[in-house]
Amino acid sequence: MARSLIDLMAAHASNHPQRTAYRYLVSGDSDGEVQDISYARLAGRSRAIAAWLQDRGLSGARAILLYPPGLEFICGYLGCLSAGVVAVPGVPPQGRSQNHRALTRMKRLIADADAKVILGGRDVVAALGTMAEHLPELDGITRVVTEDIPDDLAGSWREPDLTADSVAFLQYTSGSTSAPRGVMVTHGNLLDNERVIAERMGHTPDAIAAYDNELFVSWLPVYHDMGLIGPVLNTVYMGATSTLFSPLHFLQRPTRWLTAVSRFQPHTSGAPNFAFELSLKHATPDFVDGLDLSRWRVAFNGAEPVRAATLRRFTETFAPAGFRHEAHYPCYGLAEATLMVSGSTVDAPPVLVEASGTAPHGGSADAAAVGSGRLGPGMTVVIADPELREGLPEGEVGEIWVGGASVAKGYWRNALATRETFRATLTDPPVGQERRFLRTGDLGFLRDGELFVTGRLKDLMVIDGRNHYPQDLELSAEMSHPALRPGCTAAFSLDTAAEGGAEGGVGGEQPVLVAEVAPEDAGEAEKIIDTVRGAIGEAHGLAVRDVVLIHPGTIPKTSSGKIQRNATRAAYLDGSLSVVGTPATT
Repeated sequence: MARSLIDLMAAHASNHPQRTAYRYLVSGDSDGEVQDISYARLAGRSRAIAAWLQDRGLSGARAILLYPPGLEFICGYLGCLSAGVVAVPGVPPQGRSQNHRALTRMKRLIADADAKVILGGRDVVAALGTMAEHLPELDGITRVVTEDIPDDLAGSWREPDLTADSVAFLQYTSGSTSAPRGVMVTHGNLLDNERVIAERMGHTPDAIAAYDNELFVSWLPVYHDMGLIGPVLNTVYMGATSTLFSPLHFLQRPTRWLTAVSRFQPHTSGAPNFAFELSLKHATPDFVDGLDLSRWRVAFNGAEPVRAATLRRFTETFAPAGFRHEAHYPCYGLAEATLMVSGSTVDAPPVLVEASGTAPHGGSADAAAVGSGRLGPGMTVVIADPELREGLPEGEVGEIWVGGASVAKGYWRNALATRETFRATLTDPPVGQERRFLRTGDLGFLRDGELFVTGRLKDLMVIDGRNHYPQDLELSAEMSHPALRPGCTAAFSLDTAAEGGAEGGVGGEQPVLVAEVAPEDAGEAEKIIDTVRGAIGEAHGLAVRDVVLIHPGTIPKTSSGKIQRNATRAAYLDGSLSVVGTPATT
């Protein structure tokens, strides 16, 4: 029985050494330059890097991984696991506009993880050398270009002494509502969650064989749990082949994603909801005519609210290319549970419900709540009252609590946060089910075994004694006018009394909407704002304090694409939003 992904990689390298593990589209184009790596080569490179780390006594230490998109990150990551080194995926500097953000994040990673070594690509390591004055944390930390580690070191690799409880890597959370924390994911967590992913997504040996081993196509960033645990590591878990390319290349030309799906015919490919919307925006008739999406079996959609309207429109648009509505696969997960908690049923259409308090339905199927599927095997979910810590009946909205072997060990060097988040207990546990749970901070409900996610606990707005979810207001706004960019709207509330009172002297919480629109729509700003106000008033019975239209690409988001409502609120209050009609800022 495999004790870790390293054991499985070794088995695949032995059983089918020449099978391609990964291919990387260098330019993002399916007909462009392709780099690939076999299982034999992957195991050899991982062991060479591991041996280099072992020779320097770094087993058990933390290694920050700073790589551009490509295959070398995977070798570095698996090299750390093979050495018993704790990998810490990071985001390298990517141009002048992101240097400050990247520097800030690197400082946090280096200090918080107490890193002893940095592994990276040649350009990144060279760039770090020029940042010494801005990054005093680099003093005393070894930096190595892993491409320069010779292959023959693999012969001196020693199998590490790993247990299921050994920490494999630190996944720093994206920080949608708080400062990022390092989630301690163990080797046991990884194996269990890969099992959950395989079971829920139908990744059986027979299915993979039917797809000629083509498992994933993915452009998702590999430093984030969705792109790493899913496409990268499930490939190693199953011994399959996956096609990867850069997130930047997808954003530059969104058609590359579906072109790659059509070209390589994988079983599974997916992304957050915004990517499906971007694909719709670029779906010209000629483009659709050139695609073959008939074998796409699992089109997973997660990491942000899944929109019923997006699913419907995507099916209608790409049905001529063979896309089946049953391929849509809404799912739910989080880094603290390694990745996947629940997922849809393969070859079944998404589950939609109109439930009181979960969405502004108004009779429209497009506003229905979309189910995030059924629990993975071995996973447990209870819906709890977050204050009373009591279980709630089916259909009632509360905080989602998760249990199971995929739930991570806790937060790195943060005992208080670990106790608050990973050690929750019910005050009224069912007989024989007393256990500790992970508090996700997400709100949702269960119905007929299906999990529905309705929002974030900390984002919940209480206005005039009624609960309102920002996702619901954002959806109503985006559906009210085509100028609003899907997935690029933030709703939050302000205490008008605390902020100096409201018009007419009425205090209390009032909602604010901040939404991205294209600059060419600036001339219609007043009309757009009136339309949004009307839609929120009609659907939710709320008077909106303010509607602010901002430039595309400027709303605060996490590394995984989630809206940062607290950051948007702060930018609104300090006047730093890039409002349409003023020069764009980033």
